[in-house]
Amino acid sequence: MKAGIVGLPNVGKSTLFNCLSNTKAQSANFPFCTIEPNHSIINVPDKRLITLQEIVNPEKLIPATVEIVDIAGLVKGASKGEGLGNKFLANIRETDAIIHVLRCFDNDNITHVDGSVDPIRDKEIIDIELQLKDLESLNNRLEKVSRTVKSGDKEAAREKEALNQAISFIESSNNIRSIDLDEDDINKYLKPLQLITSKPVLYVCNVDERSVTSTNSYVESVKSLISNEGANLIVLAAGIESEINELEDYEERRMFLDDLGLDEPGSSKLISATYDLLNLHTYFTAGPKEVRAWTIPKMATAPQAAGVIHTDFEKGFIKAEVIAFEDYVKYQTEAKVKEAGKMRVEGKAYVVNNGDVIHFLFNV
Repeated sequence: MKAGIVGLPNVGKSTLFNCLSNTKAQSANFPFCTIEPNHSIINVPDKRLITLQEIVNPEKLIPATVEIVDIAGLVKGASKGEGLGNKFLANIRETDAIIHVLRCFDNDNITHVDGSVDPIRDKEIIDIELQLKDLESLNNRLEKVSRTVKSGDKEAAREKEALNQAISFIESSNNIRSIDLDEDDINKYLKPLQLITSKPVLYVCNVDERSVTSTNSYVESVKSLISNEGANLIVLAAGIESEINELEDYEERRMFLDDLGLDEPGSSKLISATYDLLNLHTYFTAGPKEVRAWTIPKMATAPQAAGVIHTDFEKGFIKAEVIAFEDYVKYQTEAKVKEAGKMRVEGKAYVVNNGDVIHFLFNV
């Protein structure tokens, strides 16, 4: 599961990516600085993991991770191959979710590819290019299906109807993620097309220092625009995140954040929000060798969660011994949790909760 950082050239994508990953993707004040996508596996900040470490005192601590991709900037005409359009669209199609960075600050020293700052215009440029690419995919499929419909194929006729609805929806300047269509039709006819505008999106308003703890008119206009889109939005200052990233000492970082009136770096909030955007959450295993956070899709069952550790665990699943994170913290040891009757034995149908501490029993 991975998320792609997208946006127009020079809106702060690579600077933000650097802060997230500590991988110094090239960053400069000119368009198309990023050409090949930069990939990074990023640790997901989770205070619960630190709490478990303090209780268990393991040899190793292993956090959950999420993959972030910094993708080349998009320009008008990308759907027709302008700029790095074909490369951009191919790269974004491979991601599971979109982090859309919008410039929401004025600075004459940082060039904007369109000559002025307007996040609404910037968002619409990218939306239009992605929608045009999806229209191309839908029309290509429609052409093939229409030939099958002529033979009297009822399944093809149903698919044709779904495709036509999707085409009309996009032609009305909408993204497929918001379409009101039968879920079976979406799964059978639209999902296989890997439509770009069907991907969940998180908008990141890149602001100046003054707007980190307040707001500005650019951010408010974006909030208003996406209010009916079912998308999330966070505000951060990539420039400040870059300064925080340069500080090696924890106390220095803490003082810097306190001076700004922030509880945590915006990059940490962004990583957590991305994890959630990908519909993921965490369970833990805890023992003297290691305390580890495991990434699973929300609504994963106990055998599926076990399979993340090893496929044999899922194949030979017998049961799961489950402790709620809060109970683990309260009683401090597994023995005391058992004494209190707080360890549950769950079977194959159990849906793992976010934060469960689990021990799997299996036989292969």
